[in-house]
Amino acid sequence: MKVLVTGSEGFIGKNLLVKLVENSIDYVCFIRDQSSADLQKLLKDIDFVFHLAGVNRPLDSGEFSKQNFELTSALCDAIQKTGRSIPVAFTSSIQAISDNAYGTSKKLAEDALIQLHASTQAPVYLYRLPNVFGKWARPNYNSVVATFCHNIAQDLPIRIDDPSKLVPLIYIDNLLESFIGILSNPQLGVTRPVVTPEYSISVGELASQIEAFHHRRESLMSEEVGDGLTRALYATYLSYLKPDQFAYEVPAYDDSRGRFVEMLKTKDSGQFSFFTAHPGITRGGHYHHTKSEKFLVLQGLARFGFRNILSNEAFELTVDGLKPKIVETIPGWTHDITNIGENELIVMLWASEVFDRARPDTIANKV
Repeated sequence: MKVLVTGSEGFIGKNLLVKLVENSIDYVCFIRDQSSADLQKLLKDIDFVFHLAGVNRPLDSGEFSKQNFELTSALCDAIQKTGRSIPVAFTSSIQAISDNAYGTSKKLAEDALIQLHASTQAPVYLYRLPNVFGKWARPNYNSVVATFCHNIAQDLPIRIDDPSKLVPLIYIDNLLESFIGILSNPQLGVTRPVVTPEYSISVGELASQIEAFHHRRESLMSEEVGDGLTRALYATYLSYLKPDQFAYEVPAYDDSRGRFVEMLKTKDSGQFSFFTAHPGITRGGHYHHTKSEKFLVLQGLARFGFRNILSNEAFELTVDGLKPKIVETIPGWTHDITNIGENELIVMLWASEVFDRARPDTIANKV
């Protein structure tokens, strides 16, 4: 398969080209400074067209008709001249039903593609998209998400006129999944694919969430970024960081025993840290009522000691960093860890709750 992509230099186009390469799909691009004659040549051996080219914030409103409708008409004419029924997927807009210059130009482009189907039976996919967001979108152009992510990441001000206004959103990766899906499972006629999931969030909530991402490096507290809209927004926010923002410092505490470093905290799943211990050093010597911990020796040789604080039952085990093993602490058992090797001991630590100095649930008690 070989596809033609118009608007390949835009936000959606850039992401699509990467996805086509990942799926071993050959492509050619029709770019802004090419002519209708070039378009005719490019279509010679094309099996599918992704028509993404268009404008949504021109300096001259006349550009709406030129870029959104006239280019679509030229594409339809060029396809008709090939004598083949080349499928076309078009990124329209939910504003196609609105009475404004942008919406009107998108509706006229849709009508031209519907007429193309009527005359050639070429399959047509009309995507009426809300705000699409993701990496590589242009701030102050493609979406409010791009603008907020860019400005907040760079400590620039943002403008909010109506914080309660709801914004419908589609994540770029979900749109691309739909694009690849219609290539592998083509449909006949004129279809209007629905991209899922579609999210909805108020402008105020959107700004607050992105600002929370920005400030979490200071508190080490991670947002719940594993699923849904927050996952997609976090990935988008990160894409607007500049290289000198890729790294940040975290708290480190040094004493005669070694070093303790906090890495990450979560709202409901504890925190991650690591510590070191010099040869012969013992750390710990305490128990917990509710808190639990998981230790992973990354380097060195460690002896873990346990004692039940009621029965005094004792238990020891040795762990070598060359043979990864999780050691878990048990409520009601006091525990410690001793470096019994000749080199520095390095241990990764997960605690089931973020340390609270007011309620530490850590009671000193020798093993």
